[in-house]
Amino acid sequence: MPTTSTPGHAPERPGPAPERPGPHERPGLSWSGTVDYGPGPLHAPTSLDQLQELVAASDRVRALGTRHSFSEVAASDADLVTLTGMPPEIDIDTEAGTVRVAAGVRYGELAVAAHAAGLALPTMGSLPHISVGGASATGTHGSGNASRSLSSSVRAVELVTAGGDLLHLSREENPELFPGAVLSLGALGVFTHLTLDLVPAAPMRQTVHLDFPAERMDEGSLAQMLGAGASVSLFHHWDGHIAQAWVKQRMGSDATSPDTALPESWLGGRRAPGPVHPLPGMSADSCTDQTGQPGPAHERLPHFRLEFTPSSGEEIQSEYFVPRERIGEALAAVMPLGERIRPLLHASEVRTVAADELWLSPAQHRDSACVHFTWQRRPAEVAALLPEIEERLAPFAPRPHWGKVFALDPEVVRARYPDLARFRALRDRLDPGRTFRNDYVDRLLGD
Repeated sequence: MPTTSTPGHAPERPGPAPERPGPHERPGLSWSGTVDYGPGPLHAPTSLDQLQELVAASDRVRALGTRHSFSEVAASDADLVTLTGMPPEIDIDTEAGTVRVAAGVRYGELAVAAHAAGLALPTMGSLPHISVGGASATGTHGSGNASRSLSSSVRAVELVTAGGDLLHLSREENPELFPGAVLSLGALGVFTHLTLDLVPAAPMRQTVHLDFPAERMDEGSLAQMLGAGASVSLFHHWDGHIAQAWVKQRMGSDATSPDTALPESWLGGRRAPGPVHPLPGMSADSCTDQTGQPGPAHERLPHFRLEFTPSSGEEIQSEYFVPRERIGEALAAVMPLGERIRPLLHASEVRTVAADELWLSPAQHRDSACVHFTWQRRPAEVAALLPEIEERLAPFAPRPHWGKVFALDPEVVRARYPDLARFRALRDRLDPGRTFRNDYVDRLLGD
């Protein structure tokens, strides 16, 4: 029989009335405070009926997740809706190895419930604080040569479409449409529930190595680093060497990583003597265990712990997907800009994502490496530098992360998605009146 778990009770709300801003706040500011998703009103329904009524009565509406996007992907100059007041349902089917979860539930909460049932998520992002619905819709990912995006674990979606109707789509029942339904940038409707694949729980360990020599920036060494665990992240500062390698190894009979821990000295890097944070000078108290001791996967796969706010939010992020086998070339192409990048940078990260078939996935049909920048909150200077970075990445046909900041021309972006016409046809079929449109998505995807 299925096992049912819930992470707690939904917070009490006064009903479907919109939340309105006070004199010094905006209802739709991002987590970082760098993006204004719109003036609102921000609605907080507490039931499916209320959500359907809201959508049916709206000329235009956009859904907000946990507001971790750095782009205007969720922005609207009309109504906004948050699902934080909806019941946080987590229904685990242990026989099928699946979970049906409310879209507003955070991955960290879902992972704890799955672990209690002897199961686990196939992958997780660096932040466990993000919601299942929002992360799936924007193509958020973790890292690992065999790990696909979070969206790829979704096998069914339930969404409120224009007019307030409830639609169910699944991988099995709607194979001709489903690859366009999950990673859909909020353009098809408001997710209410998603059904995800789970895997058997297995312990993981995490270690961090520091200060790799410059000669380890070659293609072969980078491939060796990125293949050393089920999930690997490489942090650097565009000064010619990898500063930190976070290696997360899955243990057990079906392990995708070596059974033996990495040695104290590995590829010229040394084992960190204590816990470290990816951003220089920040306390590692918020970071997941780096001792190399086995523990639950959800306490190792993310970089940060659910009970902590990982940073002050004073940042901007950019990220580009390039062919995994060319990551060394891509980094070398951008490296001459290092002296201009470093004054604006907190840190850069390299992660890998396995290819998938989702129509709007930046990893579609291509095993990818992600060139990530966590910038200081200096938007004008970042905006001025991005075109030069993108010009140097151009030979690698970079696809930007939809939820982060980039400057690529929309025509260039569109040309990199071979199934874009199919997605637009699906959007026009489900939302002919463009209830869920916004300027950002329209500009990038076109009519």
